[in-house]
Parts: sequence; C-alpha cells; structure tokens
Amino acid sequence: MAKIEMKTPLVEMDGDEMTRIIWQMIKDDLICPFVDLKTEYFDLGLEYRNATDDQVTIESAEATKRLGVAVKCATITPNAARMSEYDLKQMWKSPNGTIRAMLDGTVFRTPIVVNCIEPCVRNWTKPITIARHAYGDVYKNTEMRVEGPGTVELVYTGADGSEKREVVFAFEGPGVVQGMHNLDASIESFARSCFEYALDTQQDLWFATKDTISKIYDHRFKDIFQEVFDRDYAERFAQAGIEYFYTLIDDAVARVMKADGGFIWACKNYDGDVMSDMVSSAFGSLAMMTSVLVSPSGVYEYEAAHGTVQRHYYKHLEGQVTSTNSVATIFAWSGALRKRGELDELPELVNFANQLEAATLGTIEDGEMTGDLARITTLENPKTLSTSDFIKAVAKRLAIALQ
Repeated sequence: MAKIEMKTPLVEMDGDEMTRIIWQMIKDDLICPFVDLKTEYFDLGLEYRNATDDQVTIESAEATKRLGVAVKCATITPNAARMSEYDLKQMWKSPNGTIRAMLDGTVFRTPIVVNCIEPCVRNWTKPITIARHAYGDVYKNTEMRVEGPGTVELVYTGADGSEKREVVFAFEGPGVVQGMHNLDASIESFARSCFEYALDTQQDLWFATKDTISKIYDHRFKDIFQEVFDRDYAERFAQAGIEYFYTLIDDAVARVMKADGGFIWACKNYDGDVMSDMVSSAFGSLAMMTSVLVSPSGVYEYEAAHGTVQRHYYKHLEGQVTSTNSVATIFAWSGALRKRGELDELPELVNFANQLEAATLGTIEDGEMTGDLARITTLENPKTLSTSDFIKAVAKRLAIALQ
C-alpha cells in the first residue's frame, strides 16, 4: 500500500535510556512502513540538553506552539547521582516542567484498558481520568539550603515599590526551604480545560486539594474553580446530567478507592503526578496509561506517563534481552498522529492511529505481551515477548489490518 501522506509535521521530542530505544523501534516497525512521517526533531536526551544548556527543551516547546501537536519520549530529570553519571554542568530542571510551563494547560491521563487485565481495585469497572495541572508548584520551585540559625522570609515587592513580608521560619540550625508559586490565569485555564473535557466526555468532575491546611495557596485553586463553574458551567453541567464537586484530597482518595470509575479527578501538579501513577498501576501497569497536555490555545503534547526504564536500559547495554512494555509510548505516537490527522482533515491518518491502537490491544488480548502484563493477565499461558518481539507482533497485526 502507498504510504499515508502528512500535510504538517509533528514536533518529535526524543528522550533517554530504554524509552529512547523503544522510540526508534516504534518508528521503524510501526509508523514509517505505513506513514510518510514528517517531524521537526528535537533531541531531549540528557546529554544533548546538557550540551545546549537546556536550550533545546525551550526550542521544542516553541515549535510545539507553532505546529500545534507534539509527541514526547520519556526523559531523565537529573538528581545528584545523574549529575555524576552524565558529568552535567548543573542539575537541569525537569524538561516536562519546562515544557508544561511554556504551554500551560492541563495533562489528562487515562488508563489503557485491556480485556485480559483486571484492575487491582476490583470495583473499578471504568477508567479513571486524572486531570493534572501543568504549571507551577514544585516543578517551578526555588529551593535553598539553610546553613545555620537565621530567619527565612517570604517577600513580595510590588511594582510601586511597596513590600509585604511573611516569616517562613526562624531556623535554630541547618535545614532546607522551598518556595512555590502559581498564577490565577493558569489556574483558571486549568479549571476551564477540566470543565470542557468533562462536557466533551460526559463524565463527572472531581477536584481535590488540601485547603484546610493551605488556607491561601490551595484555597485559591478551590475558589477559582468554583467561580468559573458557577459563572460559566453550572447550567451546562446540569443540562448534560453530569456533576462537579470539590472535596479535600484525603476524602477524594478514600472515595476513589470505593468508586467504580468513569469520572475525571482533577489534581494540582504534583498530586496529579502521584495519583496518575497510582491509578495506572492499579489498572495494570505504569506503561498502560495515555497522557496528553492540552493548552488553552489548542496545542497538544502527547507522551508516555512513565519514566525512562533505567533498569532495563542497563540490561540492554549488557546485551541482555529485555521485555519492556511499549504500549504507552505507542499510544503517545497514535494520539499525536490522530490529532494531526484531525486538525489537517486527513481521515486516513486518523484511521491509521485507530488501527495502530487496535493492533496493540489485540496483540495483548490474543495472549502475546511483555513480562509486566504476563504476570498479571487473566489469560492462561500467556506468551511473554521481548521488547522488540512485542513491537514486531503488533506490526504484523497492523499490516494485516491495513491491507
């Protein structure tokens, strides 16, 4: 068959370690044989980020704003150990944090449900979508080591030169301190994205913070959500027969565990990071979750919600066979290609994305899967495939479907 033509390139953000290996396999076996792939390529591997003083991350976000759709591989956020391992100039910030700050919007993460994988939480019969705020908080923080006794203050200097001060803590010895921020405009964009997504998918929306403890910071989130809902969405939700409500995050966790799913759970940035990992793991695997950043301006960035699979990468470097789950990365590519097809009015590209996902799930449901799924499937005698063999099995099924 002739390859599917693309009109507009995707922004392609390559990444690190085992997911970088998988990235190339997916392109070679699942996409390029069927699609005349057009991308603007950015190497977000840690070594190149270090070589460019992380300028490549900024350039990739600017390209995403321009082209409208991006697909991103998992990347390393360095810690002290990575500083030594990669001989870094400095401990670069999370590339995801940088990109999300530039694009704003909300990250929506939904488990990839397969018939032969049952959730750990038995009453979860429908997927739970995590809506994660994509700006600020700990991902844009400022941190400082306190060496000894002294007072740390939070100081706001207004444009008119006026000052407002609050004592953070009077230290009697060494410690650490951290400052975080957020913006009313970003919080409102987060709220609107969540309300619109709930209406589009006809699902209830929950929102949870810790406003009883964080009486100004978290309470601002709660207030803005309620103001936007009351002013612009209450009537639309009522007409759609869906519900919005706010609750403390402690209560939300308890309620989620007893629910049957089928709703959106909106969380602040770090809360959403942690809770999406919990939800995806409970539904089967960290590698079984879609993740898309939707900005208020209509820009989309698709990625896998998991890390770079460091342990498997070291095995790969030693020449050992790995069985790494590539499903989330495949779905990042299919999501980006589908959205590109929708925006460019290319139904054949949309169909290809749908067929790629169907082939991936069909391979698993027919008993061929990676080791993480083989250990938890309800199928008897599943066939455990290596990283590359699973992708090749999907490719074989895909080729038949596209004939």
